[in-house]
Amino acid sequence: MRFMIIIKASQDSEAGVMPSQELLTAMGNYNEELVKAGIMLAGEGLHPSSKGARIKFSGDKRTVIDGPFIETKELIAGFWLWKVKSKEEAIEWVKRCPNPMPGTEAEIEIRQVFEAEDFGAEFTPELREQEQLVWEQAKKN
Repeated sequence: MRFMIIIKASQDSEAGVMPSQELLTAMGNYNEELVKAGIMLAGEGLHPSSKGARIKFSGDKRTVIDGPFIETKELIAGFWLWKVKSKEEAIEWVKRCPNPMPGTEAEIEIRQVFEAEDFGAEFTPELREQEQLVWEQAKKN
C-alpha cells in the first residue's frame, strides 16, 4: 500500500523561514531510516504558497489565482510518498518523525494513494496499458 504523508504548513513555513541545521540533520537521519526500511519512495519540502498558484475550474473556464493563500492550515509544506503494509504502519512511522515545525504545533496527514485495482472494471485493460506506458516514459524523464 502506498501512502502520501502530508506535512501541513505553518505561519513560519509560509513566511519562508528555513529549517535550522538541527532540524535538517534530524530529518536527514529520519529519511535515512525510511530508506533503509524500504519505505520511502519520494519526499520533498515545498516553497511557500506565495511562490505558487492555483487554477480554479468552472466548466470550461480556467482562472489562475496567484499565491499566497490565506488559510495556512489548509496548505502543504512538504510530503513523503511511502510504501508500507498498512495505515497503522504509516502511523507508527509518522509518530517517530521529528517535529517538522519546532516551536509550534505541527500536523502531518496520512492519505492512501489509489492503486489500479481500486478503480474496478472502469479501469479497462486499455487504460491500464496507457497508464503503464505513461509511467515508463515518466521514469525516463
